[in-house]
Amino acid sequence: MMPYLLMCTVVILLCVLISGLTHRLGVPVLLAFIALGMLFGENGVFRIPFDNYTLVEQICTVALVFIMFYGGFGTNWDQAKPVAVQAAVLASGGVVLTAGLTGAVCILFLKMPALDALLLGAILSSTDAASVFSVLRSKKLGLRENTASLLEVESGSNDPFAYMLTIILLSVMSGQASGGELAWMAVKQLLLGILGGVGIALLVRAFLRRYRFPVSGFDMAFFIGIALLSYALPADLGGNGYLSAYIVGIVLGNSRIRKKKSLVHFFDGFTSLMQMLIFFLLGLLATPARIPAIFLPAVVIALLLTFVVRPLVVAVCLTPLKCSFRQQMLVSFAGLRGAASIVFAIMATVHQAQTSGDLFHMIFCVVLLSIAFQGSLLAPVARRLGMCDQNIDDAKSFSDYTDEVKLYFINLEIYEGHPWQGKALCEVSLPPDMLVVMLLRDGKNVLQGGSTVFSAHDSVILSAPAYQDEVGLALHEQHIDANSPWVGKSIAAFSPSKEELIVMILRGEEMVIPKGDTQIEADDILVISEQK
Repeated sequence: MMPYLLMCTVVILLCVLISGLTHRLGVPVLLAFIALGMLFGENGVFRIPFDNYTLVEQICTVALVFIMFYGGFGTNWDQAKPVAVQAAVLASGGVVLTAGLTGAVCILFLKMPALDALLLGAILSSTDAASVFSVLRSKKLGLRENTASLLEVESGSNDPFAYMLTIILLSVMSGQASGGELAWMAVKQLLLGILGGVGIALLVRAFLRRYRFPVSGFDMAFFIGIALLSYALPADLGGNGYLSAYIVGIVLGNSRIRKKKSLVHFFDGFTSLMQMLIFFLLGLLATPARIPAIFLPAVVIALLLTFVVRPLVVAVCLTPLKCSFRQQMLVSFAGLRGAASIVFAIMATVHQAQTSGDLFHMIFCVVLLSIAFQGSLLAPVARRLGMCDQNIDDAKSFSDYTDEVKLYFINLEIYEGHPWQGKALCEVSLPPDMLVVMLLRDGKNVLQGGSTVFSAHDSVILSAPAYQDEVGLALHEQHIDANSPWVGKSIAAFSPSKEELIVMILRGEEMVIPKGDTQIEADDILVISEQK
């Protein structure tokens, strides 16, 4: 047990360190995770034998659920609404067209059997949310014409359609369903996926409006459970669990929820861990020695998919919707394939349907080429097409973004003898850009305008613009023990360096905002601000 735990720890730390290196080199981080998995695999340096396709499929399915859920939760619907129709057309009709055209390419150029070719087309028919999100967010691309939102919504919502096509084709290949049953399967997948997603989201939203979590952090555990429920319940009934998870995410992410910003940041880190897990396991599962045999066909598929199939599908879907030519070109090039395609390939591999050829490694190689080529060149291509705008904030496509100026709220206690005691609000001088927003007296807000008079023991709540950390400040603490030479000295006398300033004293349960003549006492904890 301990060696495996140690290996997991090493892998996670390596993934984190590699992510920083790949960001500086301009290489997609997901490619590095795959390479690390292959390094640990049976043909790599550590030669770990691993071929449990079923286990990897189960683990990656759960990880994909969180990626789908967060794909919706982190999307700002106000920004996505103008391109929702375009994204929906690409995610549905575009997926079907891509599957059909890719299948036709495989039949014509690679002479593959018709059903095998269509299955490969279905598996590769969706752009991958994890790959697209990773590239867009790591590059911080501010794209014109709401293109970032279009790509995020498309890649977040088209995986469920690719999954549905894959399931239908596997059922045909295994002889499990007739024509009527296949039609009902498609309708059932969509119907239960949509109804399940909307129903779960509305119930959860109503629950959250009436319930407060007693312990900090329980809300995050709750949302983990909801993400799993949003997939498992519809899937158990025969619906599309991925579609349901995405819908639940996008409804909840665009609802008023307490501590939503912290939830977004939590899932940002959590889904990053899921991406590490998926791509490392896929790299570990792959056998590099088998790639040369399928490399040439994979290159043909990747090239035709990138430069023929995807541009044609985008043109058919977006030209009638009045999208500009340069936006279509960028959307075409941004059609990255990723983890979802490989997971669907594993699903096909463990399915009872008989497939010819090494489907897993074929898809694996296409995905590697897609991430390496398109992922690395997406930012330069966007700039070349004139689609980048430094004045566009890429954060606007996320649901925790707000257009308002960020504010901090400050609590000012009116003690006996305070300079404001007995004065009206209109009589005191406040710094510019600061406002009294609340006056608490015996737990009630008594603020009634400029004539309100301050009394001892009042709590005054003031608002001020939040500091935008451009210069950079760091805080550290210094404990003053009984033997310290600073005991009994004033704050004015205490000067660690010119770059440091004591901003607070923690004195037992009390927080003291210091002045120059404030005396330092034994067991004080000085909170010191220093410029980075």
